Amino acid sequence: MKMTYQPNRRKYKKDHGFLARMASQNGRKAISRRRAKGRKVLSA
Repeated sequence: MKMTYQPNRRKYKKDHGFLARMASQNGRKAISRRRAKGRKVLSA
């Protein structure tokens, strides 16, 4: 049996990266919420 988390940079960026967030309406809302909160890092 192996650990659940198998890191893959490409997959991670595709799922949680900035472009992935901007691709959908809800993702854009997530980015704007983080901007409003003053987050230094907006997305992965």
